[in-house]
Amino acid sequence: MRLVDYLDKGASLGSEAPCLTTDGDTRTYAEVQADSHRIADALTRHGVASGQSVAILSANDPTAFTSVFGISRAGAVWCPINPRNEAAENRELLDLFDCTALLFQASFAPLVLSIIDDLPKVTLLVCLDGDVEGALSWEEFLDASVAPIETRGPNPVAESGVADLAMIVGTGGTTGTPKGVMLTNANLETMTALTLMGYPFAGRPTYLALAPLTHAAGVLCFPVLALGGEIVIMRAPDVGGFLKLVERHRVTHTFLPPTLIYMVLGHEDLDATDLSSLQCFWYGAAPMSVARLEEALNRIGPVMAQLFGQTEAPMMISMMRPEDHLGPHGMPNRNRLASAGRPAPLVQVAILDEEGHEQDGSQRGEICVRSSLVMAGYYKNPEATAEAGKHGWHHTGDIGFIDREGFLHIVDRAKDMIISGGFNVYSTEVEQALLAHPDVQDAAVIGVPDEKWGEKVVAVVQPYAGGSADAEAVRLFVRERIGGVKAPKEVLVWGDLPRSKVGKVLKTEIRTSVLSGGDQ
Repeated sequence: MRLVDYLDKGASLGSEAPCLTTDGDTRTYAEVQADSHRIADALTRHGVASGQSVAILSANDPTAFTSVFGISRAGAVWCPINPRNEAAENRELLDLFDCTALLFQASFAPLVLSIIDDLPKVTLLVCLDGDVEGALSWEEFLDASVAPIETRGPNPVAESGVADLAMIVGTGGTTGTPKGVMLTNANLETMTALTLMGYPFAGRPTYLALAPLTHAAGVLCFPVLALGGEIVIMRAPDVGGFLKLVERHRVTHTFLPPTLIYMVLGHEDLDATDLSSLQCFWYGAAPMSVARLEEALNRIGPVMAQLFGQTEAPMMISMMRPEDHLGPHGMPNRNRLASAGRPAPLVQVAILDEEGHEQDGSQRGEICVRSSLVMAGYYKNPEATAEAGKHGWHHTGDIGFIDREGFLHIVDRAKDMIISGGFNVYSTEVEQALLAHPDVQDAAVIGVPDEKWGEKVVAVVQPYAGGSADAEAVRLFVRERIGGVKAPKEVLVWGDLPRSKVGKVLKTEIRTSVLSGGDQ
């Protein structure tokens, strides 16, 4: 299955059914299909060959998302570029991915124009929604009577085998130099199959995409399209608007990272909103507070559904269905709520030590994976590919264990584990205790050098908007729950925590600020 095949499958179930809806405007499957053909023809006419990379730089937008299917139909490779990246990072990614074409929104024209002279491989520039000097307008791009623009150099010959690639995705710059994750059609087909077999889907689904379509929110559209469902696209995050759209469109499925779910739980309209249409409210991309998840189950409903994956093994390494959150009497099962669900049916998960030996029972080690879900490798980076696949397993970089029920627990990133006084302290466990405090909306735990302890456990907490938190009271609260060894020796209260473009807390920035004596 190519990406465009999910669109065509949905169209076969009813071509006049709603496909993409934005700002009250709906495009049917037939209309989106027709547009995808026009886009594919235009790409081919302007010299984009099968297997070459086409980048999209856009906020959530129906034309940009339709272009994904046109790229796939042309046999090209989709390269989603995060609009929140800095210009230098996007230049690096576009060059790394060997992109020959860039489709972008006019609002990002200053960024594009600032880097395009350093991108000789990009021979086709197209503005999705305006007129920008040096780029084709959308109408000019699609017009079959317009001759192709002159290229600034020859398009590179497609590498052998790349035609099976569906997309190349950047890992982001938080771990050093960005890498390009090669995801094949088979990888995304496995992800789609797992989604459809593991979570509830009754009738034609309606999926609400608030989170960026360049990330999890985008790939979760494919299983919905395969069932002939409707995608409601939000152009920008707006929690109040999100609640209104769930009620108005009778939304059945959606995805949000925990940070945005906390904002939903704190919104004044939540309890008055009709959420009865929801079948599956996915959460993931970062650990979620057990206390907040229990609140979500009570206030949003027993529809919460966790997924755990990473760019290299998208979305479905492990899964927790709505019913898995509950015990035998229908009450939330707190031990399960702290987990990442059970390993997915088409995925092997092992807990390995540093030598590649499998750990027994509930021993902690690195979470490693074997599956057709796992990437083909890092683009033009065989060394990193080999390192990620050592011992015959894909290494996630996460530390965890599997409990007696078979639920996978993630306790930390390998690089974030703290050794304090000779004891291993896993930041996720400390953060769960911090998030149970009624004044704490979000928290991050780091280790800093200390003469006495080797590393000292330091917590940085963010109070609810308009509220405050007493640092010493929070520290004692956590100490009572998890003991003095794991409890923070110091608690700092910041108005906000630094986050990546997809909302993940940036511990590297927090550590740098704390070590320099900074505050926020």
